[in-house]
Amino acid sequence: MTSSLPSSTQHRLQQLPQIPSVWEGDRRPFNGGALGEREDGEAGECILWVDGTEGLVRSMDVIPETSGMETVVRTLIRAMEMPRSPAPPCRPKKIVVRNRELQFLLRGILQDLNINVEYQAQLPLIDELFRTFDSIDDRRPDPIPPPFDAPLKKLAREIWHLAPWEVLTDLDIIAIQIPTLEEVPPLYACVMGMLGEEYGIILYRSLESLKTFREMAMGEDDNQCLEQVFLSQDCWFINYEAGGQGGTMPKENPLFFSASQDSQAMAIFGSIHPLEGIRPFIDEGEALAIYCALQGLANFVKAHHADFEAENLGLITKEVKVKHPLKPKINREQLLVRLSTQPDLTAEFLAQLGFEGEDDDDLLEDDLIPDNSYMSLGMVPWDLVHSLRSSPMVHYQAGEFRQKGDGMPVLMIQTSRPKAKDLIRRLQQEGEIAGLGFNVGRDPWTETKYDLGILKIGQDKLFLFGEFLLDAPAHRQAKKNWERRCRDTKGYCAVLIAMGVTGQSKGRPELRHMLGYFETRFLTPQELGLGHLRLSLGVDLDF
Repeated sequence: MTSSLPSSTQHRLQQLPQIPSVWEGDRRPFNGGALGEREDGEAGECILWVDGTEGLVRSMDVIPETSGMETVVRTLIRAMEMPRSPAPPCRPKKIVVRNRELQFLLRGILQDLNINVEYQAQLPLIDELFRTFDSIDDRRPDPIPPPFDAPLKKLAREIWHLAPWEVLTDLDIIAIQIPTLEEVPPLYACVMGMLGEEYGIILYRSLESLKTFREMAMGEDDNQCLEQVFLSQDCWFINYEAGGQGGTMPKENPLFFSASQDSQAMAIFGSIHPLEGIRPFIDEGEALAIYCALQGLANFVKAHHADFEAENLGLITKEVKVKHPLKPKINREQLLVRLSTQPDLTAEFLAQLGFEGEDDDDLLEDDLIPDNSYMSLGMVPWDLVHSLRSSPMVHYQAGEFRQKGDGMPVLMIQTSRPKAKDLIRRLQQEGEIAGLGFNVGRDPWTETKYDLGILKIGQDKLFLFGEFLLDAPAHRQAKKNWERRCRDTKGYCAVLIAMGVTGQSKGRPELRHMLGYFETRFLTPQELGLGHLRLSLGVDLDF
């Protein structure tokens, strides 16, 4: 590091008036709180330069702890030339520091500015300022009231492992009532995470707030406006974040905890209200209400997991008795929680998104996939994805996916070369592939349930590409892996069209066999908007 200022800087500082004052300067570790948090998650230090004679803070900066001494010098020059209001630009007569290394550095740098630099073990004004910062931080409420800290964190871990977002979308609203807690209004739970973008549960404190937020969010694209819409919600929330993504989570922060040995998921509790914004802490009354609501929701999902997994989202109600987390185990008080699905509300939200049910017998077609094609659900490694996207021999439809996990989830359709070319040509004519999803279908004569694979082509055409026994273990596992990969890719998958179905490459095509690669969205049953399909539809499902 250089030990002298440029001559132009020295000349500029020499033009400043010199006053007979003593300044104190220091850099010290801090833990956020009153001074704020560093966005990059690094451990930080605070640099302060104060006028001990006038009692003014002339400059302050927050830096990574790995920063060198030059940052202290830069902050000092700013204290002289551009001090915080109302201090005027000037030079001090004397500077005192408590770091010997800093003292010797400043002596060399400031020798032509007629400023004495002295060492002093105690810096009274800066010591008092940091004591004030600490006292402000000490008065901040705990993120979770201490009595509820362990019960809520344990419950959050259980919900993380239960993963309700694997069977519920953000449109599947669950109404929750806690009659014993008279001050708690009816809550409306919204589960986030099916697309893998954000995991958590929002507990809206009114139906009006839920509806208003969705209506406002659908009409805004501007980020600033969306932030205002977000802050207009009236809700409690539990949010999960992955410690391995983004900034490093501070280990000492009790707001976060490791969800399991093999997962770095962290949980955050808080509240949002239009008049107070985001509040990163809850009081005891809120903690009890949130605990009861989440425990009831967890029991509800466990009891009806099969219904939710099969997209059987008609009206389902249940009463749950939740044990008070703070009462003695013997004769522990039980709190009644009533839960129910809201199919009418889900239908209303779907209608807002443009997914309304239809009664047309020709809604689902089955003439897209060529006869005698070989199809499979699987995964394509990322290196092959990049080769497909850049190959001039492959027709390519792009999507805005996130590269995460072991590869892109893919539906492979392998047929002969002429049929593959015809299929690609038809997709281009129809408007290409808008989405891929699964929907439950039922044979009313045998009561057999199927998982129907469906492609959405263009704006509104739906084509059947496969039928799978809903309860078949192999299909259930394959679909679970598929949905996990789709969450990793931010809700995207792909359709791969290849030739070579009659040769040795059947089921294992090489790049030279691949003719079409379509990246598209993975659609939930709600987005498909079909409801439960029956064999009476005008489609030969070969049941």
